Parts: sequence; C-alpha cells; structure tokens
Amino acid sequence: MGLWDLLLVGLVLLLGLCGVLVPGVPGSWLVWAAVMWWAVKDPQPVAWWVLVGATVVLFLSQVVRWALPPRRLRPNWADRRMTVYAGVGSFLGFFLIPVLGSIPGFMAGVYLEERLRLGRSGEARAALRTAMRSGGSSVLAELFTCQLIAGAWLGAVIWG
Repeated sequence: MGLWDLLLVGLVLLLGLCGVLVPGVPGSWLVWAAVMWWAVKDPQPVAWWVLVGATVVLFLSQVVRWALPPRRLRPNWADRRMTVYAGVGSFLGFFLIPVLGSIPGFMAGVYLEERLRLGRSGEARAALRTAMRSGGSSVLAELFTCQLIAGAWLGAVIWG
C-alpha cells in the first residue's frame, strides 16, 4: 500500500475520531471502514488481525454503551466548546499517559471547560457529573474504543 493510500486511511480514521464527538455522525463506523479498507488493500496477516480486533472491540463497545444510560445530550453537554475541550483532553491524555490517559483526559477537558465557564471548582465538578450522566460516558466509551483502534492501526503501519 502506497503512502497516499495510508494517508487517506489515516485521514478517514481522523474524520471518524472527530465524528464520534458530533451527534449523528457514525464515527465508529468510519473508523472501522477505514481499517477494513486498509486490510483489503494491504492483505497482510497483521492487517487482518487489526481488522478482527477492531470488529471485536467495536462490538464490545456497543455492549458497554447499551448498558450505560441513554445518550440524551442536553444543551449544556452538546455545546461545541465543551466537545472540543473534551476531545482535545482525550487525545492529549491518550498520548501523554499511553492509552488509559484518554479517560481522565476527557473528563479533565470537560472539567476545564466548565471551570472556565462557571468559575468555581464545586460547580464545575457538579457540571462534570451532570455531563457524564447525560451522555458523556457514552461518548467517552465510543471515543476510547475508536482511539484504541486508530492506535492499533498506527502501530501496525509503523512496526508491521
């Protein structure tokens, strides 16, 4: 697979990761489709293992998301600014504390945005709890899963 094809797959993966944060966009399906396209175009065993792993992880993510409270995004959660802060926090956490840092990074991003908006620590913590209960946990589960898949793809491309 050529460099341009890999860049295109990476771009679709990035679009899928950003799409997870936007309600109504099938971000996880875009991530899976990019990995499938890569596996079909570059039929190496590692590519197929990444595709199988992505399929299993996405299935398990759906099971977890069904167990979580329904995703009812309220106006305070659906705010674009909060979505940007949460997404940037998650991506920074994913790389600063490898893989597992995505979870506290997401919540730190929501907290930071609420702290800047409300100005007080106690109110920001309460707003973080409300945001996570009103759909943030579902978004976090889907985003974390897609980040795992994108990380596996990137690792397979670099070292495979």
